Amino acid sequence: MRTMFQDLDRQDLFTRLRRLDPKRPARWGRMTAPQMPPHLIDQMRITLGDIACAPMPGILRYSPIREAGLYWFPWPKGVPGPPQTFVTQAGDWTADLDTLEALVDRFTRRGPGGTWPDHPRFGRMNGRDWGVFCYRHFHHHLTQFGG
Repeated sequence: MRTMFQDLDRQDLFTRLRRLDPKRPARWGRMTAPQMPPHLIDQMRITLGDIACAPMPGILRYSPIREAGLYWFPWPKGVPGPPQTFVTQAGDWTADLDTLEALVDRFTRRGPGGTWPDHPRFGRMNGRDWGVFCYRHFHHHLTQFGG
């Protein structure tokens, strides 16, 4: 399973991000390519506990369903995220990617054994869960823009 805690997996994501043309149209959804890094920045800030995020009700909070959604099922397209993941405005593309990479570095330094906040949609998650979630979330949006 790919995870943000694996150097090669993480490097692959950032290689894909840095190659992506910010003018590229989305394959689905309303997000533009320049809006993606700020969205991921906000998600990383929630992951690190820098931004509080209210729980979102739903069946994904139940352990077997959470595990299936995190690890096994394909992610659906067009599912809205928490409003706190759409706060940061797009700025300079390169600067946004640099900010995102710095947040991911903080994330990896904490390590899978660190203390982690609850996920707004999935509920209680450990470091392993967060590593897989972050990888899959980045991959999902890179795929959205053909990256």
